Amino acid sequence: MKKPNAPRGPVAAALALIAAAATLSAAQPAITMKSFGTLRDGRAAQLYTLANSSGAKVAITNYGGIVVRIIVPDRDGNLADVALGYDTIGAYEKDGATSGTYFGALIGRYGNRIARGQFTLDGKTCKLATNNDPGGIPCALHGGRVGFDKVLWDAAPLVEKDAAGLRLRYLSKDGEEGYPGNLDVTVTYWLTDRNELRIEYAATTDKATPVNLTNHSYFNLRGEGIGSILDHVLTLNAARYTPVDKGLIPTGEIAPVAGTPFDFTKPRAIGERINDANGQLAFGGGYDHNWIIDRGTARARALVKAAEVYEPVTGRVLEVLTGEPAIQFYCGNFLDGKNAGKSGIAYGKRTGFCLETQHSPDSPNQPSFPSTILRPGERYETATVYRFSAR
Repeated sequence: MKKPNAPRGPVAAALALIAAAATLSAAQPAITMKSFGTLRDGRAAQLYTLANSSGAKVAITNYGGIVVRIIVPDRDGNLADVALGYDTIGAYEKDGATSGTYFGALIGRYGNRIARGQFTLDGKTCKLATNNDPGGIPCALHGGRVGFDKVLWDAAPLVEKDAAGLRLRYLSKDGEEGYPGNLDVTVTYWLTDRNELRIEYAATTDKATPVNLTNHSYFNLRGEGIGSILDHVLTLNAARYTPVDKGLIPTGEIAPVAGTPFDFTKPRAIGERINDANGQLAFGGGYDHNWIIDRGTARARALVKAAEVYEPVTGRVLEVLTGEPAIQFYCGNFLDGKNAGKSGIAYGKRTGFCLETQHSPDSPNQPSFPSTILRPGERYETATVYRFSAR
């Protein structure tokens, strides 16, 4: 059977242009939205999926600003979800009310711990809601009983030429969880064509208040639910860290990591020294500490590389760049198999790690640490980039 002649001349050119336009359109960043279920109080939560031109995807819900999925390729181009979390809003609500793992959550007003749930600001003692007591010592953790991880944010989708984004906004009212001031917060997530998850934080206030926003995503670069993270190879651009007491509150010392299990200045498997006899490791049940990033001469808020993690089986690499002065490395010491994730597999001890960019814990009570106090007329502004690649 004779094949029909292929179009030629102007017709062929027009068809080629249409095909090229269709291909370009399909490859452009995009964002979709669907229902993520109903909260216990009857409000509806949404799930927004950001997609880039290479096929990577990030799913975020406006409940708690939670990063639900991060789907990125390995060295062979195989896509997998590398973020721990749940499939339903009910599971996140239950987790927040019980185990408090903070999977993927947006954390505020203050990420990490504040000792005894109080601080003094401009001569006045502010008492916060306490919701954590490691070592039997109460503290305020990650914003309190109802932190930013448990509120429903206003959401607006964004699309640019090389990135898809989601802008979240929340007004934290004066006195919420004991914090002073009406804090107007905007957090914007971007998935870029470089396979970067960029998080931009901004806030203003009408009263002086501490602010320390971060994200609490747990990563397993082999894939969510696929075993331990102890063979992941970690590098931290940090020659110093802040030792803690038995309540996991910084002592105020800024100590060198050299000669200790906390030295990740050169690539080292997470599990290489995690079981060493060390008082700091005993307090945290492993790594759950704050490192001071070596920022050199970088200007304030400029992005510098804080960490890199390499997973040898898949070849996936995670780089963390931030404008923050410190980073909390936590390796899932308190995961206990009671939380079944999206894969249906229970998350056991050390099956995920966190790299939370931040100011140091308990800074409002530590005058030698960089200040976290935001005052009227000032603008809190910082950004962090989680960049994924493979080798």
